[in-house]
Amino acid sequence: MQEDNFAHAIALTGGIGTGKSTVSKFFMLYGFLIIDADAISKEILSKNTEFVKNSFGKEYIANDATIDRKKLGSLVFSDLEARKKLESFLHPLIKEEIQKKAKICEDAKKPYLIDIPLFFETRNYDIAKSIVVYATPEQQLSRVIQRDGLSDIEAQNRIKSQMNIDDKKALATFVIDNTKDLKHLQKEVERVISTIK
Repeated sequence: MQEDNFAHAIALTGGIGTGKSTVSKFFMLYGFLIIDADAISKEILSKNTEFVKNSFGKEYIANDATIDRKKLGSLVFSDLEARKKLESFLHPLIKEEIQKKAKICEDAKKPYLIDIPLFFETRNYDIAKSIVVYATPEQQLSRVIQRDGLSDIEAQNRIKSQMNIDDKKALATFVIDNTKDLKHLQKEVERVISTIK
């Protein structure tokens, strides 16, 4: 038996600003269990202020002793070494937590999603099927700038830190097109669900 038992799992991925969170909410509405790697990552990071302080400096800790996520984000998306350091600390801990949650989901013996932004980049999970949420690179850029209040350069750095969305699209088992409106997106989700079930 393989160590990662993800028999019923489907990886949900895409690029920053492609609309993964919205797609995730739609799947929840249709009764799918979702494991969110980002939420797990935030939780683990918030418990490891000491690691952040010792690795990157106390200027990344806010006055209320929590991690200044925006500041840390700017650092890791503009400095590859810093990003590698953070990821090599976080990824094993995230994986451990995902495996625990997956065990519970596997008991239901039906498809569930694991939302993993860097699924294709890290190749860290032995999951056979994947869904890529697709938007054009131009849409990604304008959505990230709008959503996160980042400068053009900062947004581009974040997008460039991930694999190109067209390359991800080529690797996907299923593609959900999020280049139009919400109604279209919902239809896309329903189309993929009918294929999965």
